[in-house]
Amino acid sequence: MSDRTTDTSVLIIGGGPTGLALTCDLARRGIDFRIIDKAPAYFAGSRGKGLQPRGLEVLDDFGVVDQILANGRFHLPFRAYEGARVIGDRDIHEGRNPTPDVPYASSLIIPQWRVEEILRSCLEAFGHRVELGVELTEIEQNEDQVIATLSGAGRVEHTTAKFLVGADGGHSFVRHTLGVGFEGETWTTERMYVGDVKVDTLDRNHWHVWPDKMHGFLGLCPLPSTDSFQFQAQIAPDEEGEPSLERFQQIVDQRASAMNLRLHDASWTSLFRANIRMVDRYRVGRIFLAGDAAHVHSPAGGQGMNTGIQDAYNLGWKLALVLRGAPDWLLDTYEQERLPVAARILGITSKLHREMMPKETLDAGQRDAEFLQLGIRYRGGRLARELRSKPTEIQAGDRAPDSPCRSGDGTPVRIFDLLRGPHFTLLQFGPDFRDANEAGLHVHRIVRPGELPDASSVVDSEGHAYRVYGVSKPTQFLVRPDGYVGLITESLNDSEVRQYLKELSREE
Repeated sequence: MSDRTTDTSVLIIGGGPTGLALTCDLARRGIDFRIIDKAPAYFAGSRGKGLQPRGLEVLDDFGVVDQILANGRFHLPFRAYEGARVIGDRDIHEGRNPTPDVPYASSLIIPQWRVEEILRSCLEAFGHRVELGVELTEIEQNEDQVIATLSGAGRVEHTTAKFLVGADGGHSFVRHTLGVGFEGETWTTERMYVGDVKVDTLDRNHWHVWPDKMHGFLGLCPLPSTDSFQFQAQIAPDEEGEPSLERFQQIVDQRASAMNLRLHDASWTSLFRANIRMVDRYRVGRIFLAGDAAHVHSPAGGQGMNTGIQDAYNLGWKLALVLRGAPDWLLDTYEQERLPVAARILGITSKLHREMMPKETLDAGQRDAEFLQLGIRYRGGRLARELRSKPTEIQAGDRAPDSPCRSGDGTPVRIFDLLRGPHFTLLQFGPDFRDANEAGLHVHRIVRPGELPDASSVVDSEGHAYRVYGVSKPTQFLVRPDGYVGLITESLNDSEVRQYLKELSREE
């Protein structure tokens, strides 16, 4: 066994959606990193199968949302049965359609492995790959760096990194090594078999559910862009044995009697126990936790993968700035902003789990803006600077809405087009602002029809942008690289914007 020593700026542990989202963000910023995963091959099961609207907006920013949409499906209705008899259909997202400010209005059904595949392609376009079969076995850190011991391919490697991110799942080695608390509970009486199977004679236009009060819930959800279904079945607390295709078939025969459904080609089977847990801190020195390493949820509502992707999206730009000289306190805002979100999401998923088990049916709870992760806000935090005396509905710390506009030559352009990329964006509503020329800042003046645009201006031709941003007088919105509004001011000069950005570029 040979030893070698390497170094990098950021070492990411875990090649799931959280780790991949972080690396895609770092790659487009030109940050040096490595991403490792102890698994010898990519996982091909659908642990998760839903992307929420805010998660889709993140993937839009990464430039991969078209691939995601092509492999997923909106508005997959539930079809509930008693045995073979259909008792009703319901689309829980009925009436939730795209609007000018919300281009993705409901959950998209897509297998998690497909999301990971698309993110890996994004990463590979930057010349990077996940290093499979490489395991983290030891961590040390000091004021200047993290020293990680890695093993794989018959050798031991010592790697130094400025920062390390544990995105290594619910059984996180990083979290255990740090001794970070993982508080919560395991609902030992609530267990499910989960797996990916093929099913004969079952249509793929519905999420089929059997809310069997005696034996427990059964669900078969078609996985878009595949010929498989995700199997979910509640089982008794005292059931013994391992999940298998044979046991899955027995459950279907019992709960979906007379339908003559035949299961075959199970590519993945698992026993799920409901764990509802989260960490008490996201940062220990130069080491961070993200995704399932920091919070594990019930699968109800499809929140876990989305929350992890947004953890990464929040952390990536902050790591990049600090590596380039920004103050260290900026990294503390990762925990300050994301830990409360995880706590709220755990509450949402726990409530939905209780509603679903044993009856994920037509009376499933209504999905609100926070469930869709569009209502997540960072108001009142250190990075949210609201400088107006009378704030409107959109305030500092809120998600920056989308809106259709037109360029000076009449070409359609959306606000999300202006925000896309790893930069800060200054949206100036009105024609009379002083030019802002801060490095790394993209400035766009948004004017009403009839006002004379310059080369950087866009026209709010239908009035949507002014309405959704609540603008009645000249106003500037400084939007962070992760699509949240950092500062709002009605000043016509750029002094407050410059001061905000200056504080993020130097030590205090």
